[in-house]
Formats: sequence, structure tokens, C-alpha cells
Amino acid sequence: MNNMKNTQSTHCGDDFEAGALSVEDAQNKIISTINPPAGKEKIALRDCLGRYLAEDIISPINVPSHTNSAMDGYALAGADLPVDADNEYQVVDTSYAGTPSSVAYQTGQVIRIMTGGVMPAGTDTVIMQEQVENIRENTIRIQGIGTHKTGQNVRQPGEDIAQGSTVLAKSRQVTPADLGIIASFGLSELSVFRRPRVAFFSTGNELRSIGETLGEGEIYDSNRYTLFGMLKKMDVEILDMGVIEDSKDAIRNAFMEAADMADFVITSGGVSVGEADYIKPVLKELGETHFWKIRMKPGRPLTFGSLSQIADHQPSRPAYFFGLPGNPVAVMVTFLQFVQPAIRYFASGKSHTPIALQAQSTGKLYKRPGRTEFQRGILEQGDNGELTVKRTGKQGSGILTSMSLANCFILLDEKSTGCEVGDMLTVLPFDCEM
Repeated sequence: MNNMKNTQSTHCGDDFEAGALSVEDAQNKIISTINPPAGKEKIALRDCLGRYLAEDIISPINVPSHTNSAMDGYALAGADLPVDADNEYQVVDTSYAGTPSSVAYQTGQVIRIMTGGVMPAGTDTVIMQEQVENIRENTIRIQGIGTHKTGQNVRQPGEDIAQGSTVLAKSRQVTPADLGIIASFGLSELSVFRRPRVAFFSTGNELRSIGETLGEGEIYDSNRYTLFGMLKKMDVEILDMGVIEDSKDAIRNAFMEAADMADFVITSGGVSVGEADYIKPVLKELGETHFWKIRMKPGRPLTFGSLSQIADHQPSRPAYFFGLPGNPVAVMVTFLQFVQPAIRYFASGKSHTPIALQAQSTGKLYKRPGRTEFQRGILEQGDNGELTVKRTGKQGSGILTSMSLANCFILLDEKSTGCEVGDMLTVLPFDCEM
């Protein structure tokens, strides 16, 4: 959190002056500045869950690889199906998955077949076992009611996936189902993008780490734990640098160390214009500031920049810097709206769009025009299937319980002045994107 010493510091509730970017413009600026993705590495298939593919996955085989039964039943030739009268057939063999039948099929016979079993030579149709009558040992009856068709209950080679087809596209994040698909090709390793490295620290002489004794005016650093939790849910390497004192030299050294190690550097606190806020002047020395004010609440004093001059050398690529506000809720809102999409874009080369839903407001909301607000809400589905949303209570940027209780943001755009009970609102469910 930030120890404000100047009443002219930037707050989320201040009037919005010229030069502050809209939320959309800030998001676009970030994406246009970042140069994705990181390098590649080849890893074992089991370790690929949640990683981003560095190349297309092209099927080396047909799936399935052979003509097989989709059901437990009896295989025969479609030409031998009964038409007008019931027919009896002799069961001459069984085809199991992995153990095909070697018996030559003949008219008047059927071959028992299990799901996945290779279709015996001369057969092209499977009758489900529930649709036959066992009349004596090794003899069945099939009704001639005209409901059976040639080719039914049979899976053809490549019916699921054709050899040479692109199954999973580059930049896709690997899911559990993807692991199964890739395993069906016999692939043991994949090329994935390297995990982004993210360094973060808090600034503020009033901050103390957990386990230390608080003095007068001191507080525990909660923001680092919130940031750690949000980063832990992502596929990144986390570098926690602790609490850095409010001095220009300490912050400069922390920047240089972090930028040498990481692709992203994140701070909380110290991005205002107070006397003890050294983030921006140090950023100016070591790189550049792309913007530092956004027309939003909470989270207006958000700094985005690049660190390119590190000690006496220039890194191969800049480290991207996000200076988050000091208030706990503002930290989470700005991280979710700006930092998380930036890291995912860097990691995959693909933009990720949050899913927006429409829900009916159960309460009256007020806001000032001229800024976008992210109010914390509880999204619920009624017995009739309709979605409703309500605020979590007090919305101050220091009330972290408003985020703990919430499962979505209520998005109120710049033109909005609030809503009445029953109005439809746009909501952004947490952890839900395309």
C-alpha cells in the first residue's frame, strides 16, 4: 500500500483530467506495445497441461485408425440384413477390441463384436446386442422390420480425426481433453512457449511482512499475497521480491534486478505524485512510461511502461512494467483487467477476450459519468434460469471483502449514470474468457 504524503496525489475518486486513457484504449495500448511470445521449449506430454502450444498439432494418423464397431453387437454384411421376415444367423466368432476375428464371413452368419473391435472382412454393419434375440446356443434372430441400415454403428478410419489435419492450433492452452487427443496420436512430447517470468514487489515504509510486529501507523503487506494468488493461477514463473523501502536508490536497484530476471515487473503502491513516490522518476531513467492514468474506478493511477536500460547494458527484450495502485481492490481490478491479459498475450501470442453476460440488477446503482466502473457483484441464476446480479456491499477500493464475496464485475461504462432495479447490466464473471 502507498504512504501518501501529498494531498495532490492521484486518487481513484478524483475528477478526471485530460490525458487519462479510457479502459479500452489502455488495453489496446498494452497489447500493441507487447512483443509476444516468449521462447519455445519441448516438454513431456504430462507436463503440458495449461501450457500454450508453440506450433500446430497435426495428426500423424487417422483416428480411429481402422474400421471398428461403435457398439457391442453383431457384425454382418448389409446385403444380408433381413427385409420382410425375421432371419436367424449363426454366431461363428467374436471380435474384441485389440483382438480381431480371423474368421472369413459368410452369408447367414454373424460375428460377435465388442465396441472398438475391428470389423471382420466382408462385414460393414453392426446390430446392437439389445436388438437381437438369442434363440439357442450360437444362434440369434434379427427382426425383419426394416429399421436396420447398411453401415450402421460402424466407425470409419479418420472419422474423428483425419491424418494430416490440424487438430490443435498454435497458441492454444492445453486442456485435459487435449492431452487425451494428443496421446491418441502416440506423441510423447510437445513444443510449448516458455512460461513468462514475473517479478513483483510492494513499496511503502509503512508496510510490514507477516510475522513482524506492527508499529504505530504500520500495516501488513496484503497486496503481495493477493498478487501471488492471482499469479499462481496463471502459467508463470513467480519471483517475489518482498517489500522495497520508499527510496529512489532502493527502487532503482529493485527495478534493475527484476528487469534482469523477468519479462514482467509488477509493483503495488508508489505510482502517484506524492513526495515519496519514486516509481515514475526511476522508470523514466531506466525506460519509458506509456501511460499512467485511466478513466476508471477503482484503479485510476495505473502505470504501464517498459524497462530497457538495465545497469550498463540493454536486455535482449524489454521488461514490461505495471505499477498498480496501493489500495487492495484496485490492485485486483487492474491486475485482472490489464496485467493478466498482457501476460497471457505475451505467453501465447493470442488475445484473450473476457466473456460478458447480461444480468438483471436487483438493486439501484449510482455512478458518475466520465469513467468506467468495475463494481463487485454476485451473479446468481434463479429457478427460472434468469441471471440476476447484486453488489457485494460497500465498494471502497480498500474493502477487500468486496472482492472476496464477489464472483463477477458489474461493468458500468463511461456514459452510464447507474441503473434502476430490474435494469439489465453487463457482468464479467471471474475466470471466464474466450
